[in-house]
Amino acid sequence: MKRKGYREIFIFIAGSTPQVVTETIYALAVRKPPVYPDEIYVITTAKGRNIVKDALINKGYFKGLLKEYSIPPCSLKESSFIVPEKAGQPLEDIKTAAENEIMGDLITSFVRERTGDPTARLHCSIAGGRKTMSFYLGSALQLFGRPWDRLYHVLVTPEFESHPEFFYKPIKNRGIAANDKKLNTQNAEILLAELPFIRLREKISLERSSFGDLVKEGQREIDMARVQPEVRINLTERTIAIGSQAVKLTPFHLMVYTAYLRQKANRCKYPDRPYCVECTDCYPSLLDMSTKAALEEMAKDYMAISRSKALDLLHKHKNGLSQDVIRQAISKIKKTLKDQIADETLLPVYSITSLRQYANTRHGVRVEKGKIRIEQ
Repeated sequence: MKRKGYREIFIFIAGSTPQVVTETIYALAVRKPPVYPDEIYVITTAKGRNIVKDALINKGYFKGLLKEYSIPPCSLKESSFIVPEKAGQPLEDIKTAAENEIMGDLITSFVRERTGDPTARLHCSIAGGRKTMSFYLGSALQLFGRPWDRLYHVLVTPEFESHPEFFYKPIKNRGIAANDKKLNTQNAEILLAELPFIRLREKISLERSSFGDLVKEGQREIDMARVQPEVRINLTERTIAIGSQAVKLTPFHLMVYTAYLRQKANRCKYPDRPYCVECTDCYPSLLDMSTKAALEEMAKDYMAISRSKALDLLHKHKNGLSQDVIRQAISKIKKTLKDQIADETLLPVYSITSLRQYANTRHGVRVEKGKIRIEQ
């Protein structure tokens, strides 16, 4: 009886050894509890598709496995074969760097699409095909795999491995010929090694489409996350710490700096994205920051810093801070940070920087929103 739960999607890399498909299905079917496929996909070349179809469909090994082990019906049909195209034609084989790139992009996009369904669980086998194809599948699962997705490599007793008559271990012993001797299938072992992998899906935000660009984008995000220390502000104690580096600002400048950090931490336009990277959509203009409402928001933090100064500020600037006052504050904050932060590589990340776009200048802090801590 089929186990309830995820929709189980089996994804295979295959080439000249179609046995990896049935061997993997067999190994999962005899597990306790068993795992049966709801959907099967074979990523291969045009040449590999012909080999797999001939062995598994035409010669009946696939249906034979399902019947012998009472595996719930699951079809292996034309749409089950995922073959990349080159110049509008199915890719016959992978021989050049360009063909490898085409295959890598296909595998990546296919895995990315399937992991978009939270009700599905992927079971990916890297036992077949060319080594580069296995690498791409494993890497794609690292980039987009969820905690419940799985990666496997099937291991078979050497004398049975890739034997043209051995596709799974039959329930009853069967003899097959090999190099002038007879092999008994009861002596065959099929082991499925589950491979651990680092899951980056929830750690980095990826927007690119090609495999190469995704790797570059992912590396950049990892590097950024690794080198950016937290910026911690305690308003009542009037302290700022960037990693282990202490920074001192005047109460007014601390209020303004905190306001720009809150723009990044609390007003992100894409809250589902775990990382900001190069996004600047939260950066406000000077006009946005010079309104009465903006000053009232800033004054809430100023009250924690210095209640009397906050009241004086609200009284003096009833309609909000002028753009000149904010511009001067930004300039002085940048100078203070430059004077006090020893590591110059941190300055572009933690200073308030300007961004000119469509004749409109906006300001913000590049630090990742997850690296900001503000305490009252």
